[in-house]
Amino acid sequence: MYKILVRPILFLMDPERVHHLTFSIIRCLGKLGITNLYKSVFAIEDKSLEKEVFGLKFKNPVGLAAGFDKEANLYNELSDFGFGFIEIGTLTPKPQSGNPKKRIFRLKADEALINRMGFNNKGVFDAVDRLKKQHKVIIGGNIGKNKVTPNADAIKDYLICFDALFPHVDYFVVNVSSPNTPGLRELQDKEPLTALLKELKHENAKIAKAHSGVSEKPILLKIAPDLTNDQLLDIINIVESTKIDGIIATNTTIAREGLNSPLLLSEEKGGLSGKPLKDRSTEVIRFLANKSNKAFPIIGVGGIHSAEDAIEKLEAGADLVQLYTGFIYEGPALVRRINKALLSKG
Repeated sequence: MYKILVRPILFLMDPERVHHLTFSIIRCLGKLGITNLYKSVFAIEDKSLEKEVFGLKFKNPVGLAAGFDKEANLYNELSDFGFGFIEIGTLTPKPQSGNPKKRIFRLKADEALINRMGFNNKGVFDAVDRLKKQHKVIIGGNIGKNKVTPNADAIKDYLICFDALFPHVDYFVVNVSSPNTPGLRELQDKEPLTALLKELKHENAKIAKAHSGVSEKPILLKIAPDLTNDQLLDIINIVESTKIDGIIATNTTIAREGLNSPLLLSEEKGGLSGKPLKDRSTEVIRFLANKSNKAFPIIGVGGIHSAEDAIEKLEAGADLVQLYTGFIYEGPALVRRINKALLSKG
């Protein structure tokens, strides 16, 4: 029904406008108490789907990737679509408008998106106000730096976000891999990345020690699919040396090979997501899992448009998976299809 009736109408409109419209509809349905209706349609509750990863128990391994509920507006309502966890963000210390519009492009022929949003958000403290309500689902907090903050001062921005979100999220994701903030990916280099992660680990321990009964929160690193094998080996060494809790593989790509969409569209600047990213993100997952001897958990994301795509990533070495572009192209039934396939697989 979604692909036949709903998606053709939504795809007539600007992608960013559709996003805001969809959120307004979901919010209204929530206020009317209709969320239980689509929960009964899309969500699967089964103990066999539960999975414990980095000390957290997920009701199922299918999550919603960062960027969709960027400002923590609808995490409880979105969980009713059957997600096992929701990742909010990327959030920055100060509000910022992001890059000029138009900044999201549909590549229908490739079932893909290009976005150059640029961490548009109202700031971490605005999101914290909404995160104070009770969570029905595991929440991840994806954190970044403001565009105007030089890389030399980036650690301060990440610490501000970390401290603000600590009481309200279940795990953290350090985003240094978005291609849409100038210079951000330079923080993936070994020396600055090690320094950043060590500082966040230190802050994590300090907060936990200062509050009796409070445990440290898992810290994950989100990496780009465009890293070389040597850079991926560096990532493995960094995880081992800093003792962070895992990796999210991968963010969007700046590569454009093999696209079927018109050149004028496919060459738009920004990060490419969707089906063209599927194979590369799986390659990165498999490389990290094999070369590290599965030393740390991996969340697989990139190009998941079917249950088979999700299972492929899990078999490559991912412990959990996340959806974004596939959720937009396939609709909420994709979450159910993946979980049903996992149950059938046993």
